[in-house]
Amino acid sequence: MTLSPFLKWSAAAVALVAQLCTAQTYTSCNPLKKTCPSDAGLVNYTLSTDFTSGDSAFKYWNTTSGTVTSTSLGAEFSIKESGDAPTIQSEFYIFFGYVEMKMRAANGTGIISTLVLESDDLDEIDWEQVSTYDTQIQTNYFGKGNTTSYDRATTVTVSTPEETFHTYAVNWTSSKIEWLVDGSVVRTLNYADALDGENYPQTPCRIKIGIWAGGDSSNSEGTIEWAGGETDYDDSPFTMYVESIKVINYNPAKSYTYTDKTGSYTSIKSSNTSTASNSTTSTTSLFRTNTISSNSSSSSSASASAASSTAFSGASTFSGSYLCSVFVVALVTLATGVLRI
Repeated sequence: MTLSPFLKWSAAAVALVAQLCTAQTYTSCNPLKKTCPSDAGLVNYTLSTDFTSGDSAFKYWNTTSGTVTSTSLGAEFSIKESGDAPTIQSEFYIFFGYVEMKMRAANGTGIISTLVLESDDLDEIDWEQVSTYDTQIQTNYFGKGNTTSYDRATTVTVSTPEETFHTYAVNWTSSKIEWLVDGSVVRTLNYADALDGENYPQTPCRIKIGIWAGGDSSNSEGTIEWAGGETDYDDSPFTMYVESIKVINYNPAKSYTYTDKTGSYTSIKSSNTSTASNSTTSTTSLFRTNTISSNSSSSSSASASAASSTAFSGASTFSGSYLCSVFVVALVTLATGVLRI
């Protein structure tokens, strides 16, 4: 995929700040810098959440900003005024897996609808729909918070994402990441293509879903330009709906622990691994194995399940905080010509 015109800036500084502001790079404890608590894992192979089913659908999802409610269309994320950024995140982490979200993106100018996988050491895999452009959605990734290059994003053509529900998915293994729209792969990132693996997301991630106003007048000029213009809150509410989420954890476990400070997937220790590798669970049975066969999975999920056999080759057993504040430092670095891809 090639970058669309709205991601190409005549000035390098604009591109730099735009990408900085789209990277969710907050962590409460970075295990590459100090010893951190283990991450709580998803112990069952599959978790399915139907966000049209009422408040119980949020049992294993924390609202980290604003208010998110269940409606007949799914979880409702709505921006009504400056500062709104409703966000939920999973209580659990997954260690390689498949995440599928059925979403209708928000309308308006400058509103960003997102699905983000993010780890404690700032590995990140993104879907981002910029509401100003009603024929596209963006993919992106970051490794260990590395923002020394800003050409990783791509745009994917999608039909009326703000009027139509589409299924956006990520299939994440130790060897490659695939981004899928409605069951079709639209981008593939191989491990070696991400700076020989140095920038490859490979540590346990939580799942974050939410919207934020990239076009808010308080943002930098570069961010507002990237978002397609300034948001006019007189046109609000701007609303995203997420009908459902399906998660397959390729390494079901009670917890994941960083055994060193390398950030390599081979250094992650899984504890109390689940024997329910073929079980499926709903939000009512996350911490116990049930007897529903995984054969009932959708075809796209079955494909992702097959990929799990290679997920550990060589392995041993969203309101994000945006790094706009580092713009000046990164710009100086860029000017010196020492940035790496």
